[in-house]
Amino acid sequence: MQIFGVDIGGSGIKGAPVDLDRGDLTEERYKVLTPHPATPDAVADGVKEVVGHFGWTGPVGITFPGVVADGATIRTAANVDKAWVDTDARALLGDRLGGLPVTVLNDADAAGVAEMQFGAGRDRRGTVLLLTFGTGIGSALFVDGELVPNTELGHLELGGHDAEKRASTKAKEDSELTWEHWARRVTKYLAHVEMLFSPELFIIGGGVSRKADKFLPLIEGIRAEIVPAQLQNNAGIVGAAMRAAKTAS
Repeated sequence: MQIFGVDIGGSGIKGAPVDLDRGDLTEERYKVLTPHPATPDAVADGVKEVVGHFGWTGPVGITFPGVVADGATIRTAANVDKAWVDTDARALLGDRLGGLPVTVLNDADAAGVAEMQFGAGRDRRGTVLLLTFGTGIGSALFVDGELVPNTELGHLELGGHDAEKRASTKAKEDSELTWEHWARRVTKYLAHVEMLFSPELFIIGGGVSRKADKFLPLIEGIRAEIVPAQLQNNAGIVGAAMRAAKTAS
């Protein structure tokens, strides 16, 4: 079975058809830059371009980098335009896609769902936390395989700042941090999250997961197991498609 997944991020909007039996893309993903300002209309146009690139006409799962209430209404918009707050994203995006069935969920939740089904969290029980490092820090919390949605742990306070302002990949790039310096910041963040949730497993996702060998060995003093996401930066696309298929069934 194939369903289309779209992952809206702070820097890019990417999507592709997904084989839900394998948890993998059936074609190379297509990506456009996230517009600035990332207003609802501008982002919706980007989603339309991505979906239109493939000529897709079926259900579409779409992630959003913020809290999504009831699969529709946006409640927070840290890394996109504030005009998204209180927008009915399902209605807006469905209309822009010509009435295609649309499902919307938090971006990290989507990545987590995919990793728990097909990746590093497969068959893992207990408390598992997926953290996506990119423009911000997204989080997906699972207890015995069940998702606790919209946790948004990237906004925990760390050293007087939103954690993602200190430890995201964007923070590393903006401050031109070495891997060693950035790993120290990530370690402080993981220690804080571990104190609050005591997970058995951290899964580190986002684009930086492709470079896990450069920073994971530098993280010390965390009791939980720490592993890179296996689906890497495609996890959000796969998870979005999974949720769309579940909604359509």
